[in-house]
Amino acid sequence: MKKIYTRLPMIIFLVFIGVMFILFFALPKSEYSSSEKRYLAKTPELSEKKLFSGDFRDDAEDYIADHTAGREFWVGLAAYYNYSLGNNGSKGVYNGRDGYLINDPEEQTNLSRNVGYIEEFAQHVQSRLNVPTTVLVAPSTGYVCADKLPAVHKEYRDDEAFTEMKNVFQAARFVDIRDSLKAEYMNGNQIFYRTDHHWTTYGAYTAYRSLSEALGFDPNSESTYEKTAYPGFYGTTYSTSGYWLNPPDEIEVWDNPSNDVEVTIIDGETDIHRDMFFYTHLDEDDKYPVFLDGNHSYTVIKNKNAATDEKLLVVKDSFAHSLVPFLADHYAEIIMVDMRYYSLPLQPIVEQEKVDKILFLYSIDNLSTDGDIGFIE
Repeated sequence: MKKIYTRLPMIIFLVFIGVMFILFFALPKSEYSSSEKRYLAKTPELSEKKLFSGDFRDDAEDYIADHTAGREFWVGLAAYYNYSLGNNGSKGVYNGRDGYLINDPEEQTNLSRNVGYIEEFAQHVQSRLNVPTTVLVAPSTGYVCADKLPAVHKEYRDDEAFTEMKNVFQAARFVDIRDSLKAEYMNGNQIFYRTDHHWTTYGAYTAYRSLSEALGFDPNSESTYEKTAYPGFYGTTYSTSGYWLNPPDEIEVWDNPSNDVEVTIIDGETDIHRDMFFYTHLDEDDKYPVFLDGNHSYTVIKNKNAATDEKLLVVKDSFAHSLVPFLADHYAEIIMVDMRYYSLPLQPIVEQEKVDKILFLYSIDNLSTDGDIGFIE
């Protein structure tokens, strides 16, 4: 009997391994993880080249890891185990106060280069085409919502980055929205989502009001919009964290009923829609693509009832998706270009489409790391 007790841990371990082995082959394989917002690894293909290069081994490891029985449970268990040991932020996400999941700060590896590219472009289009350029950069969640961070965290260098941008941008008009966002946050408004890295619709509306002077329009009041809140939003920060017990966000759609819009998405093929809001995405865990259907290389928004006949070119990342519907109230046509997918010079667009104004709209994290902004020249 004593020998059995001494061997009990080994027996339990072997039984566990055996059960997991059987379940791996017996259970059906999922193609997509809704919690992690990604497609899972496919069955590895065996070839002589992959076998000797080591690619088959790597593919097999990814496949086994992605299709282990109860994978999401184990991912969550590992996240909370590390958290209990004091490793908050071990996967690049801090489990903050009041349900906030906050990405740790990005290294500002490409910031100076990208700011330089934008300033050179602004000088060029101003001198040759007389088209003004405005730049708006969203600060990080950790900077604005600093009180939600754990006691130990990496330094957010947003102030340093904004100082550099203010010094560099001369031809481009730089709109600094740090104080506006912080003031709204201190007044109790939710500026950033708890489970996602984007700003909320109210945060986007705050940025829209801050842009009004630089772009020369009178912003609409909140009462202009019909607001609808949708619960159950789990964003991308949630999907990478493993903190599955954190509650979801609500996502709000603010719709101006007086608009008459046509949205053309050009991304390999051309699709035309009659709304800036793609409500089918609200049936998904990640509901942020409800705004303009998410990331596309080239999108055109035409509004027959806009306040002006002007054309605006928006060079952007995904932070623009919830803000551009507000700008559509004021421009007959908005052209949105995402340099991560477009990768062609922008001057031909400005000339051929007779663009009146240009707006660069990025988050500080993307502006600091993006490797594709250089294609604007």
